[in-house]
Amino acid sequence: MAEAPDKALQKRVALFLTILVVAVFVLAGRIAWIQFVQGNNLKEKARVQLQESRGLLSPRGTIYDRNGKEMAISYLAKSLYADPAEVKDPDLTANLLAAALDVKAEDIKARIAEGGRFVWLKRTLEPDVSEKVAAVIKKHDLKGLAFIEESKRYYPNENLAAQVLGFVGTDDVGLDGLEMALDGTIKGNLSEQVMDTDSRGIPIFKSIFTFAPPRQGKNAYLTIDSTIQFIVEQCLDKAMVSTRSAAATVIVMNPRTGDILAMANRPTYNPNTFYKYGPQNWKNRAVSNVYEPGSTFKSIVAAAAMQEGLVHADERFVDNGYVEVSGRRIKNWSGESYGNISFIEVIKNSINTGFVQIGMRLGSARLTNYARSFGFGQGTGIELPGEEDGILFKPENMRDSDLATMSIGQSIAVTPLQLASALAAIANDGVLLRPHIIKEIRNEDGSIYTASATQVVRQVISLDTSRALTNMLEKVVSEGGGKKASVKGYRIAGKTGTAEKLREGGGGYYAGRYIASFVGFAPVEDPQIVVLVVLDDPNGVYYGGEIAAPVAGEIFAQVLRYLDVHPQYGTQPSLPKPNLTVAASAPSYQPPSAVPAGKVVVPSLRGKSMREAGEILSKLGLAMTPEGTGIAVSQSVSPNTITDAGAEVRVYFEPK
Repeated sequence: MAEAPDKALQKRVALFLTILVVAVFVLAGRIAWIQFVQGNNLKEKARVQLQESRGLLSPRGTIYDRNGKEMAISYLAKSLYADPAEVKDPDLTANLLAAALDVKAEDIKARIAEGGRFVWLKRTLEPDVSEKVAAVIKKHDLKGLAFIEESKRYYPNENLAAQVLGFVGTDDVGLDGLEMALDGTIKGNLSEQVMDTDSRGIPIFKSIFTFAPPRQGKNAYLTIDSTIQFIVEQCLDKAMVSTRSAAATVIVMNPRTGDILAMANRPTYNPNTFYKYGPQNWKNRAVSNVYEPGSTFKSIVAAAAMQEGLVHADERFVDNGYVEVSGRRIKNWSGESYGNISFIEVIKNSINTGFVQIGMRLGSARLTNYARSFGFGQGTGIELPGEEDGILFKPENMRDSDLATMSIGQSIAVTPLQLASALAAIANDGVLLRPHIIKEIRNEDGSIYTASATQVVRQVISLDTSRALTNMLEKVVSEGGGKKASVKGYRIAGKTGTAEKLREGGGGYYAGRYIASFVGFAPVEDPQIVVLVVLDDPNGVYYGGEIAAPVAGEIFAQVLRYLDVHPQYGTQPSLPKPNLTVAASAPSYQPPSAVPAGKVVVPSLRGKSMREAGEILSKLGLAMTPEGTGIAVSQSVSPNTITDAGAEVRVYFEPK
């Protein structure tokens, strides 16, 4: 008998409901498993698939000089990027952008052809360039292009202290100088920025770089005085023209503290466009170049002999014009014979035969030990990268001829900074200090992170020896070969040097090529500055007393005046005090047609760069004291004013 239709229907409904209930429970269980057990894991997978994170750096900290003037700053610059998927006509876009970006059209097209949703076209554009690009985009209604602001490093004084500061690469990594040495300290903080992406992981246009910028790095304050640095570089540029030297270095330091007040090199470069120059321009020769010091090293030989009691001021020497040691004949630099002379005259006239005799008294071990005690043969420890140790013989390997040549500044290789530091020790009552160029590091809120203190290395010679030798070195400048470093009204001690140039990699000397130098300090009664000038491979006259000493003299004159160290001796023409009333604008009257002798007409400097203003005033025989950075906006002496030659003009600069 067949089953009743109602009963069959009920069974089918019951089976369906059972299956439905089971399915609901299975689905609910699956949802619970996904939500509560695998929820976090799946959420992270979705985030990875649909979002991308990029690390972005905040602006680097500012580098200031000792007086708070900006030397390296960071600012927001526009970077151009494209969404290739939205670029309608890659050929037209590339051709229109090429001229404005100074990039080949083929390169732009190649980047767009990479596809995806994001490619860089050019980063950290100069303001005028980004304005040109923006105008092109607007004029031609180019699609798929946009800007993002990124931090860019800028050096407002251009090549001022270029090798000291160094430079920063596009990826915000310090590549040279203090930018490299302080990279871990002043570098901006890394911030993670999250952007939306499509299913293929490509960043979605317009969602990129919408983030709050992280805090900037710490700020560095240097011992450098940008005014002294400017004076030094101006004098150095003039010396490069007059001597036609291949390279040069000048260091100015405070012998009482070890502060480096100025450090300049030639050839130089503009760190804003460092990529246009080569490694020889980037090189900080003050710490990384080694050379034979020549007669400037004789001050160290004299200090050692006097400290050991092997020679005294009134001792007499016999000079026959040459001396033979182990079959080697060493002549005086002048080729002359001075006969019976005193020790003071040996120093004053830089007589080789006398210093050979003194060196032989010291012996290899003592002379080398004193050289090392003065800081030669080892790095000074300054906070700059690439410092060389120099070269010193081991006493046990020295022959008598090596001792003789070392006594006159040969057979030893030094860096300019080592020599400046050694003379600073003589000026500082015989105490050697560690030179430093970083004054302090400050946090963003202005609080002190670290501060440098004067570091005593050792007492090299006694106070009495230091003062006796200082008086003798003063005679080098007042009466001897360093006369051209003298400045009326001031007592200056120093030593000149002329040395043959070592071949790179060793192997003797270059024929007819020399290094001329001068190192000294002033004023003698209370030394405030040490000045070292090294002219590498000058063309023409090559004696240190003839070409390096005058450069030092000019630096002494301007820097001592800037530091308000008043002349104490002899007659000094009174110089007009600067008129500190800022001239807001040039007066309407014209300069007189006739200017009295010894007078000059002060020009208008408004709109000039610091270097342009300095060159203009220098040609007129006027001294410039800059305030601020950027372009000139006003000056202490009104334009078209007649003033004395040699007067000071204080020029005020502001960023562009």
